[in-house]
Amino acid sequence: MQSVDKIITPRWIVPVEPDETVLEGYSLVVHEGRILDLLPTAEAESRYHGETHRRLAQHALIPGLVNAHTHSPMTLLRGLADDLPLMDWLQNHIWPAEGRFVGEDFVHDGTLLAAAEMLRGGTTCFNDMYFFPETTAQVSGQVGIRAAIGLIVIDFPSAWASQASEYIDKGLDIFDRHKGESLLSFCFAPHAPYTVADEPLKRLATLSAELDIPVHMHVHETAHELEESKARFGVRPLERLAQLGLAGPNLMAVHMTQLESGEIAHLADTGTHVVHCPESNLKLASGFCPVHALMEAGVNVALGTDGSASNNDLDMFGEMRTAALLAKGVSGNAAALPAHTALRMATLNGARALGLADEIGSLTPGKSADMVAVNLGELESQPVYDPVSHLVYAVARHQVSDAWVAGRPLLRDRQLTTIDDTQLRQRISSWQARIAEAD
Repeated sequence: MQSVDKIITPRWIVPVEPDETVLEGYSLVVHEGRILDLLPTAEAESRYHGETHRRLAQHALIPGLVNAHTHSPMTLLRGLADDLPLMDWLQNHIWPAEGRFVGEDFVHDGTLLAAAEMLRGGTTCFNDMYFFPETTAQVSGQVGIRAAIGLIVIDFPSAWASQASEYIDKGLDIFDRHKGESLLSFCFAPHAPYTVADEPLKRLATLSAELDIPVHMHVHETAHELEESKARFGVRPLERLAQLGLAGPNLMAVHMTQLESGEIAHLADTGTHVVHCPESNLKLASGFCPVHALMEAGVNVALGTDGSASNNDLDMFGEMRTAALLAKGVSGNAAALPAHTALRMATLNGARALGLADEIGSLTPGKSADMVAVNLGELESQPVYDPVSHLVYAVARHQVSDAWVAGRPLLRDRQLTTIDDTQLRQRISSWQARIAEAD
């Protein structure tokens, strides 16, 4: 028998690849942080001896969820300004609060809270966009969660940089210092077409091609954005980005609620990825991303939560359910975005958008052992005819019992293993008092 680090034997395994597959009576074998084998339990027990053997008789084992767009430190602004349209929310509430409070300590504690929330909700990889990205990278490394660090670019000054060129230069320095770390990847993160001028965007297009780094950007988020773009530049934002060399498989276009049929075809032709944030779009009344039409055209669509200030949570199970229901309502087709597709959006599609599909996103031998166990044995999940249906339409995030990244347990029986819950609560309480006093 071959000695391995661990064997995990759940009731069901949903590997995501192959599509629409549910395995019952199977075990996953993990060694040195990677998936070594996926095979019937009887064979696993005759072939391998695990240092640990975790039996989860009422659980589904799935790939760790990939939150393809968020602003993790904004957990500290959760619920600060609600029920407002995007530009009012940003200009009159969020940006002023950020101007007063954002610094390394804010980003550290907000990211730590976000990591705790995401792990407890089954997210093992997140794609971030925020100031002080090196602090986000450091916190992610300390926790052990996988992170795509957004190297933010914006034209106006912040506590982190003064102008677009400085943002880019500081981002490149962070990339150079951390690019060898196995749980970190990087994206250029220009905020939006209306906050970044042509020259910085051209530079980012060149750097993205040279370094093979994705570009992660809010695009076509609201009708107001499109009208402003036509007034300022004479074209809609997607056309402007294409003219600047940014369209293509390295572009992750977030939100995309305002799309014409020709633009959908262009996205498919260029291999541009779309990141759908259904709950944030609904809360801000930004519009509806035509997910069914995008997928029918062959566009890769991933899922994100957006930040906690506009959602107000980092719950990817909620996003899957909302995305599936919304796609049906928008398209008028009850078969649009079935459960297996929603789960793939939250796992493998996100990995593809980030350029990480060879590493994560499915429970495939050879990939990193990033995975989540979900307890379907609770009364609220009974009876179970189809575990994937439950994962999308019935499960709540508190049913996540365990989460592993590269085989390392970061959540065990609902307990975080690398974050001090008591200490974190004290830090967040202090921030709440400070921010509430200034509001």
